[in-house]
Amino acid sequence: MNINIDFVNKLRISGLRPTKQRLKICEVLFNTEKTFHFTVNDLSKIISEKLNQKISLATIYNTVHAFKKKGYLKEISMNSDKTYFDTNTTHHHHFFDSSTMKLIDLSDDQVEKIKINKALPGKKISSVEILVKIENE
Repeated sequence: MNINIDFVNKLRISGLRPTKQRLKICEVLFNTEKTFHFTVNDLSKIISEKLNQKISLATIYNTVHAFKKKGYLKEISMNSDKTYFDTNTTHHHHFFDSSTMKLIDLSDDQVEKIKINKALPGKKISSVEILVKIENE
């Protein structure tokens, strides 16, 4: 099966036309052996360096957010001005290394069971994901 058909389907399911630029974005995001974390600016640099392509930040931003909405990417907000995305959409935790500004996956079996002692009226916990911030000693 041609991998581009998978990319075209992902784009269409996400409500996007499969343009050449969006197919290049898919190639970088989904045609890798390992999952990875990125910001929209990181992704723009990767596309520029790996594929020697220039794609507008608006196109990258809109494509990434459409993929996130459909569950193809996970969003990890660090603060009000820094958002990372993860191509690994399974349930897992993260280390955030403030010296390198990198996220590092942390699997469930590397974290003890978490107990939450507070409930919010009319709400239920759907998942718990831990973000552990680390820095150099």
